[in-house]
Amino acid sequence: MKYCIYLYFLFITIPVLLAQDERAEVPLFLQKSYFEVNVGSINYQFDRSQFERLPDYEYQSVAIPHTAVRLVLFGYEFNKYLSAQISYMRPVYWVNYTYKNSNYVQQSSVWMNVAGLSMKAQLPLSKKLSLFGEFGLGIITRHGGVSYRGAQIVKDANYSSTLLGGGLKYQLNTNSGLLLSSVFSPANSSVRQPATSFISAGYSYNLHALSLEKIEAAKKVGYIHPKHLLQFGYSSTLFGYGINNTFSSIPIFWGGNSEVYRGFSFNYQQNVFHTARFFSLDWGTGLSLWQSNIKKELFYTLSAYPIFKFNFLHTKPFDSYLYYSIAGPSFISKTIIDGLDTGTQFTFQDTMGAGLLLGDHRNYNLEFKIGHYSNGNLFTQNGGVKIPLSVNFGYAF
Repeated sequence: MKYCIYLYFLFITIPVLLAQDERAEVPLFLQKSYFEVNVGSINYQFDRSQFERLPDYEYQSVAIPHTAVRLVLFGYEFNKYLSAQISYMRPVYWVNYTYKNSNYVQQSSVWMNVAGLSMKAQLPLSKKLSLFGEFGLGIITRHGGVSYRGAQIVKDANYSSTLLGGGLKYQLNTNSGLLLSSVFSPANSSVRQPATSFISAGYSYNLHALSLEKIEAAKKVGYIHPKHLLQFGYSSTLFGYGINNTFSSIPIFWGGNSEVYRGFSFNYQQNVFHTARFFSLDWGTGLSLWQSNIKKELFYTLSAYPIFKFNFLHTKPFDSYLYYSIAGPSFISKTIIDGLDTGTQFTFQDTMGAGLLLGDHRNYNLEFKIGHYSNGNLFTQNGGVKIPLSVNFGYAF
């Protein structure tokens, strides 16, 4: 599984980096790609049957939050009838078991997600409306809750399954569409995993080659989008973890069981696509050295990552932007940090922040960001690492 993930990211990253040098045009490899965000209700019948029969614990109840998200991280259209996609689905809040030990009532959450690799067949019903069906492979990962004594109240599980789905798509314009869809994964009795179903509404965005008129218009606007950026960063607990905790509670970002006390990072980023004013897509690589918050243990990470940048204010002395980077494949040198199991050495880097490009030619960069490492629950252990506020200085050219 781990090596398949590495090969996938090499497969999507190398062609993009080698794509044509015209950054006002969508890179060739992405011109038939699409991305989806689906929000809806997930249903799985967790109950007493998954709860382990432990002599010290008595089952009380289980709470099943239903709000969930499914992302198509990358889809590719072979033609108007057939496409392939990689997806990731998880609840916003985990299943939560309540149980009693002697006179104490305790609670433990059970993490569960579904990663998918599937084919999608699409049948046009009219000029804008189409019917689609989905069939493929699902990877189910479940991490069971652990009591304060270390007993696992629901066993971990990781297995492959069938993924079935279907729905309707309404095409708003060339790029955007609205979705009504469902997906289903059957139960697995050997690990006492219930069937999983998800019903949702969503949004789809397709990337296509731009017209020559749009490319020329983007060039003539006059905004500077530097092609290269070298960046040095310093992270510290000086301001605590208030920003991390705020964004993880919303939730639009993530925390981590292990925390970084301070760290240094060096990053190189290359712009591969930008619109005339507001949006740009970059790819980056980075090396970071970290020190843990409790035992002051040293470890390092190596990462490759996409950056979705949104320029929101253009002025004469500077341009300002917000950015989000998600699912950057990474290597982490330690998995047991401050005595906590953070997961696997294969992990993902996620960052979000805001920054400025300064100077007449936008050569100077100042950026603030928070970060997170975890394997996205693709494996049963996924404690994660929380990176505090970082200050970054860069040179763009």
